[in-house]
Amino acid sequence: MKRIESLSNSLVKYWKKLATTRKERDQSGEFLVEGFHLVEEALQGTDVLNLIVREGVEIPATWNVDNIYMVEVTAAIAAELAETERTQGIFAHCKQPDFEVKSSWKKFLLIDAVQDPGNVGTMIRTADAAGMDAVILGKGSADPFNPKTIRSTQGSIFHLPVLRGELVDWVEQLQERDIPIYGTALDTTSVVYNQVQKTPSFAVIMGNEGSGISKELLTKTTKNVIIPIMGGAESLNVAVATGIVLYHFATAE
Repeated sequence: MKRIESLSNSLVKYWKKLATTRKERDQSGEFLVEGFHLVEEALQGTDVLNLIVREGVEIPATWNVDNIYMVEVTAAIAAELAETERTQGIFAHCKQPDFEVKSSWKKFLLIDAVQDPGNVGTMIRTADAAGMDAVILGKGSADPFNPKTIRSTQGSIFHLPVLRGELVDWVEQLQERDIPIYGTALDTTSVVYNQVQKTPSFAVIMGNEGSGISKELLTKTTKNVIIPIMGGAESLNVAVATGIVLYHFATAE
């Protein structure tokens, strides 16, 4: 096991950039995860290049790390890499998963410019729980490999294909397959979500926290739906709304 003691070490500086800089993650196709649960999920769900362990921290005996390069670091380095207030002192330096689009996919969540990493992570986690086949992140959306996004997915980022692409192109491709596409919009032409007939194949588009789905996308949907507000709240959090709509459509016979 290699040991690093200096904060100025080139690897430490690189790992810090992976944790804090989207540009570095995009260019390298790599990212950093922190904490026992997420590291374990990473070991099972993607390629781990380095396992970084703070001195005195023990790796669970159940983990299969025989072919993983191990690096021990000091408490000061662990604190430098940590994105949480009380780090558990374990990190994984990983490759971003590369998913191939499959014709068998029938259930999709499309995310249009949702900017908050916590919201995007929760939406990915919810899509995983609801049995979606894939999540498509459009332009303007938070980075799925941002540390806050990853924590909010609670490991679902390693279970569910998450792709980035142009949503208009995806909508057109799904329409060619006769997959109905439902937008969510506060509009007089929208219908209450649970009044829409459910089908085994579908796509749901969720939009930006403030401005919602782009007008261009809304004109291309099969139907736009709305969640009624029963009380005095102006609106629902986008991640909460995602759960309500996805679970309605996901329970089709």
